This record gives sequence, structure tokens and C-alpha cells, in this order.
Amino acid sequence: MLEIRQVTRRFGPNTAVRDVTLEIEQGEMVGVIGRSGAGKSTLLRMINRLIDPSEGSISFHGQEVSALRGAPLRRWQRDCAMIFQQFNLVPRLDVLTNVLLGRLNRRSTVLNLMSMFTREERIGAIAALERLDIAQTALQRAGTLSGGQQQRVAIARALMQEPKVILADEPIASLDPLNAKVVMDSLADINAREGITVITNLHTLDTARAYCSRIVGMANGAVVFDGPPEALTGEAVRMIYGGEEGAELSEAITSTSISVPLKPVRESSGQAVPALAAV
Repeated sequence: MLEIRQVTRRFGPNTAVRDVTLEIEQGEMVGVIGRSGAGKSTLLRMINRLIDPSEGSISFHGQEVSALRGAPLRRWQRDCAMIFQQFNLVPRLDVLTNVLLGRLNRRSTVLNLMSMFTREERIGAIAALERLDIAQTALQRAGTLSGGQQQRVAIARALMQEPKVILADEPIASLDPLNAKVVMDSLADINAREGITVITNLHTLDTARAYCSRIVGMANGAVVFDGPPEALTGEAVRMIYGGEEGAELSEAITSTSISVPLKPVRESSGQAVPALAAV
């Protein structure tokens, strides 16, 4: 279980996240929604320890990760993979090497300095790319790929970390609806088949409702909603996004709203990703 206890983060006089308390069970797929500046990205970055909380604690299976330093912190960042809106690939390197970089925290310093990857690691990287249907790009430079392809490479790299938690910070914000659906299908597939906890920041309500079993709504740095998609009433949406009656969804349904009813990506597992629902 991931436990977030009364976490606050301040940047000078500004409070980005205030007094957040959440418990997230292993294997949940959680969507964090809210307006720009609500504190969503800051919360994920604190969980991954890219930034530290000003107050409060974050624990995983009883270990306080907010207090980790040195090698234990590197192990946590290996176990808690981060996927960014802007992909964070190395554009000049080929796709396969970018995926293999996900192994760095599981290898010796000597092997990393020599850039030597084992046959098994290379096979694993190709398998991750095949799973995301982009194995054909393995020898291309990452910078030559489309945004949707680059995000799938970033997911493959995260898989190579063998993580226990995946944090996705606005993973579809810069993608067109078709590529956004492919990326969300991939995250849902990983969550369902591997049981990896996925916490993803999303702008759009339809995406959160379609893919996430639990939705956390943030406004002004605080959690104002926490529950299943069916409990997300119009009143709850207004608390999260603001706005007058009839206008509360205006921001929630813009910016990469997915509405194309494509065939689910997960056929072999027998449990399909749910079709996208209208808001």
C-alpha cells in the first residue's frame, strides 16, 4: 500500500499541495484530475521523490520513502517509475537504447559506464517494444518518432525498470486522440496484467472515467474528491474545476478528449479495457 499522510509542499510563499492524505492499494489504477496548477504534478513528483514534501510523510509497504537517501532512494525511484508529458527520451540515441536505460538502477556502475547490456536485457527491451507495437522502430533515433510513439517508448522504458508503481504525469496531454487512446490502453493493460499500481494525472473527465477505477480530484492543492467514477457528480466536478451550472465541464472536456471508440488493446487476457464513456 502507498500511504500519503498530511503531505504539504510549499514553494516560497506559495503552497502547491496542502495537507493531502491518501491510501492507494497495490494494483489500483487511479486518475488524478484537476485544473492546471491544482497540484497534481507536484504530488506525483513528491511520491517519486523528485522533490521533497515540506511537511508530512509518504510510505510504501511500511517504508517511509520520504525519508530515503542515497542507494535506498535510488532503489525506490527504480521501483516507482515515472512517465512524463514530454517523454524525457534521449533524442540522439536509438529507441532500443532508450528502453534499455530503464535497467540502469538494476546494474553495476561498471556495466553502466561501459554501456554494456546483456543478451537477456536486449531481449526484454525488444519484448517491451513488441508489446507496445513499436518494435519496428527499435533502431531509429528516438527524436525521429511521433509524439505517440515516443510516449510508448517511455512506457517500454518504465517496464524495463520492473516497477511496483507507475506514475504518469499528464501522459496524453500533448497527443492527438488516437495516440492518446493507444497510450491509455497500454497503461490499463499493464495495470490489469501485471497488477502494477498506476497513478496518472489527467485533464479530461471522460478519460479518467473510462480507464480508472478510482478518481482523485484536486483543487488549489487540496484533495476535494476521492471515489469511484460513478460518484463523480456534477456538484463534485464543480468543486474540482469550478464554473457555473452547465459550464463546469468546459475545461474537463477540452485538451485531448478521447472519443474514438476503437477496439480494446487487450484481447488475449480476456478482460478488455472499457470503452470510453461520454461525460
